[in-house]
Amino acid sequence: MAAISATVLAFVGAGERIVAVRNCYGDAYRLFERLFPRLQIKVDYVDGSDPDAVAAALPGAKLLYLESPTSMMFELQDIAHLTRLAKEQGIVTTIDNSWATPVFQKPISHGVDLVLHSASKYLGGHSDTVAGVVAGSAAHIKHINEQTYSSLGGKLSPFEGWLLLRGLRTLPLRLPHHMKSGLTLAERLKAHGKVERVNHPAYSNHPGKKTLAGYAGLFSFEVTEDVDIPAFVDALKLFRIGVSWGGHESLVVPAKASLEQTPGLNSMARFGVSPRTIRFNVGLENVEDLWADVVQAFDKSKK
Repeated sequence: MAAISATVLAFVGAGERIVAVRNCYGDAYRLFERLFPRLQIKVDYVDGSDPDAVAAALPGAKLLYLESPTSMMFELQDIAHLTRLAKEQGIVTTIDNSWATPVFQKPISHGVDLVLHSASKYLGGHSDTVAGVVAGSAAHIKHINEQTYSSLGGKLSPFEGWLLLRGLRTLPLRLPHHMKSGLTLAERLKAHGKVERVNHPAYSNHPGKKTLAGYAGLFSFEVTEDVDIPAFVDALKLFRIGVSWGGHESLVVPAKASLEQTPGLNSMARFGVSPRTIRFNVGLENVEDLWADVVQAFDKSKK
């Protein structure tokens, strides 16, 4: 959040506007909805998978905020096309690339000005680091440093910097394992009678898929009406309840729990996220053990 706030506020001021994709990272949404109105900054949300909708919202904006794929629903954007639209109007483009990481997606090569990462996730990889990263040109980073970074107080400690470097050393080895296990579970969930839909970029035909060199282990799925979601989550033994992701351990969070994090700001209902959605972070455990855990949890979750 230090990286997001320092970056956005360096380029947008009172009386100005940003265009953000719907279903963006929950804390970014809370920043936009709770603090930005007090700063007289307007945020318009669009379906980033629809380039015409983005084009219609861009005129007069100062910044385009992307996240591909998006949180909870994993919607894709055609990054190169949207950045071209923004550059034609002199609009700065940012993207949250925490899901794909630089291993599976390189947004700057597709025209994005500034790339954001929650380094607490895959970059750190061990669920023991709280950090944020912004990457871009020297000129853009200098502007952030001069305008906002030194004043907002978000500084990385030396020890957490060391932990982050440790995680980066194994990132290219960890991500393929997350991908393989995640795809295995997603395929089996697609065929499960208690699952109505799996939200995973692997099943998308959107042009935005072409920038992905692989898939992370984070995705969501929607269960049928006869599944007691709290009972399902409580029955899981290897998947821990947790809103974070990207670490070595597998985690589960129901969409309804995320909704309740933001009382009065019902973004997911507003943007079409079903309350029957469950999100999995597939960790580094044995995938057959994870699947057995899912099966027994479904068996115990019948209403």
